[in-house]
Order: sequence, then structure tokens, then C-alpha cells
Amino acid sequence: MYIGVDVGGTKTLLAVLNDDGVIQESTKFATPQNYDHWLLELKHAAQFLGHKDFKACGIGIPGDIDRRHGRGIKFGNLPWRNVPVQYDVERAFNCPTVVENDAKMACLSEAMLLKDKYQKVLYLTISTGIGMALVDHQKIVTDFGDRGGKGMLLEHQGKLVPWESYASGKAIYEKYGQKAKDITDEATWKAIVRNLVPGFLELIAMYEPDVVIVGGGVGTYFSRYKKILTDALKEYETPALKIPPLRKAARPEEAVIYGCYDLAKQTFSHGTTTK
Repeated sequence: MYIGVDVGGTKTLLAVLNDDGVIQESTKFATPQNYDHWLLELKHAAQFLGHKDFKACGIGIPGDIDRRHGRGIKFGNLPWRNVPVQYDVERAFNCPTVVENDAKMACLSEAMLLKDKYQKVLYLTISTGIGMALVDHQKIVTDFGDRGGKGMLLEHQGKLVPWESYASGKAIYEKYGQKAKDITDEATWKAIVRNLVPGFLELIAMYEPDVVIVGGGVGTYFSRYKKILTDALKEYETPALKIPPLRKAARPEEAVIYGCYDLAKQTFSHGTTTK
């Protein structure tokens, strides 16, 4: 058995998966603002799992990571700083553990589902902020996108500002007073897409992905604006800039958990996964 841990700003999800990547059981708890309290909650949740013996654990965390030492440096919407996540989780579950950015975990999960068709997969999660990740030949590109849309400066209304400051789910809500799930009119989606296009174009031009996967809360409703976004991007297509296919994330709610399994299996069994 493998265990995956998805640490979010509001909740933490745990799932036990078998050798074939099928979830056997799961549980979740509210993510405390204090790291030590979170660790206590994690250990408490582990006690109530039916499975206790794990080959490996993968844990996806938001923000910046010191991969060499398995430490979380900064955590997006959480106040945790420079905490020994790998060390602590290994002792909580008594198994080897790999720590990675949550968007990268999600990207790996989606890339594994498409490995027979696409090799270079760009993943964008559009929710409170904008996360991004790149997987090439089923391997996470670790030096890409840890800061997401917060670290990507683009011109907007005459100023250089972070992309997520005007294109994220939070920005959409602040401007329109509605979450993505409540927006149904085409005019609003066209306005939202105008803010998404610059970031998509920048990333496509720089990394030339075979496919772009859209996840997160705004990605859940991708069908409402997929054609609008595709048509808008196609306007900029040239022989030197090919616009790849755009796809909705296949498992937007559990992509991080499946990515935890994929990376744990890759890291500790020296092989790739099958599903």
C-alpha cells in the first residue's frame, strides 16, 4: 500500500492506494494554521486508517520546497515556514516519504493518464491563485513554476503585475462578485479569458507543451470557456507558435493524491506506474 497526503490551505486529504493506484480508503481534516497542530491532526487521522503498513508516502504541499532536505520553505496561504515535512511524515507513517509542490503532483497525475499520447504536459490550476507545473516524459520538471502565477509578471493596465493578481479565481470573484460555478453568461467568460490569454501564451511560447491541462476551481468549469479560450489563443498562432490542445483535468479534486502515489512509486520502486 501507498499513502498520499494533499495539504491544502483549508483541508488536508489522506488516501491509501494499492499497488495499482486504486484508492482503498480516505479521510480529511481541517488544516490548522499552526504546523505542530497539523502534525498532531495528521497522526490522529493515521490512527483511524484501516491500513497501517505502507511502502512509501507522497505528500503535496503548496509553495516552495527544499527538495534536498525535504523541507517546506513557504506555504502559500498557510503561515508555515521552513518546516521538516519529510522527516515528520516519515515518522508519522513509518515509511519513506517524498515531498513535492502540489501543482507538480497534480500535473504528474494528469500526465500519467495521457502518457501514451503526450510527453510534455503543462498543467495550470486556476483557483484562489494560479499554480503551474510541467512534466516531460513522465518526470516532473522540478525547476519550473514553484511560485506559480504569483511569480509571473505580466503587463496589465499599463503596469507589470503578478498574473494571478488579475486572472485567478480570487481575482474573478473580487471583480464580478461570483465564483466560476455561478458564471454562465458568455460575455463575462470572454472578459475572464482576456486575462487568461497572456499567461497561457507566455507559457506555451516558452515551453512548447504537447498539451495544456486546466485544473482547479475555475478549471472545473472549463467546458464553459474552453472554446472561447481556444479561439482567443488561436488568433496568435504562427508557424513558430503552435497552440496545443487544451483539456480539462480528468480528476481535478483528487489529482494531487494520485500524483503523490505516482511520485512515491517512481521514487521508491525505481519504476513508472500503471493505471
